[in-house]
Amino acid sequence: MPLIGYARVSTGEQTLDPQLEELREAGCASIHEEHASGADRSRPALARLLAQVRTGDTLVVVRLDRLARSLSHLLQVIETLEARGAHFRSLGDPIDTATPQGRFSLQVMGAVAEFERALIRERTRAGLRSARAQGRIGGNPALRAGDREAIRKLRVARDETYFRKLEASAEGWLPMVRRHRPAMPWDDLARLVQARTGQPWSVERLKRAARRYVRDGLLPATVLERAPRRDADDRLLAIVAGMRHADPDLTLAGIAARLEQMRERTPRGNTRWFPSTVRLLLQRAERQGIIGGTGEERTRPLP
Repeated sequence: MPLIGYARVSTGEQTLDPQLEELREAGCASIHEEHASGADRSRPALARLLAQVRTGDTLVVVRLDRLARSLSHLLQVIETLEARGAHFRSLGDPIDTATPQGRFSLQVMGAVAEFERALIRERTRAGLRSARAQGRIGGNPALRAGDREAIRKLRVARDETYFRKLEASAEGWLPMVRRHRPAMPWDDLARLVQARTGQPWSVERLKRAARRYVRDGLLPATVLERAPRRDADDRLLAIVAGMRHADPDLTLAGIAARLEQMRERTPRGNTRWFPSTVRLLLQRAERQGIIGGTGEERTRPLP
């Protein structure tokens, strides 16, 4: 079972050496290194790791706080791993999702997180009820009064915050939107981006991001045009061609695995994908001019 390490420190002044040594001793053949705050969920190295993880892999960290600072983020990462058939292990904590004990510990943590959220909601409601009983109303007085300048400033601040979030994730979605729209339908592209990044991308989220970039001239308006209608075979050709464009080094088996993760059916309606089926689709895409020459080294099945 391949072990993949993840080591993180918050600043460039800190050293990763102690974590790297522990992860190597644990048997990690490859280790992803990152310098980023634990409170920042948009970490490029972690995003690439989650996008590349395969069935049977195990993500290993020295301690839980190296992966996430909040329980909700930890559970989100583990849910992503489970969706890909991978496992998680923390060397300094009793968490190993490949074992019954580890899964039980994770379930307990999830129950505690839900309980904490319920307590927070109840305390918030109680505080609001108490404030109303005393004649106090929360919020910004200028916004309550409908002050146009206050509303404008709030909208600008929210838009800037949203744009910063888009910039942090642009590496995963922007090139694919630029390359495949409007030729590829939004629902296919959203699943392709999700398979590529390992992060949840709905159609509406992807459309909203594209519209925001179009507004600032960072994308051409043509990406928002309606996609041409295609039959099922053309749709599959567009998806596998998109995967090849997005990651030229992705193997046939890798494309097959991602198609299964996306729950796409083969041209014959089967759920199991084989590298030979992917190769035939890529060759058809090449003949139709959807992609350039695939090359023998890329279309040859894995041994």
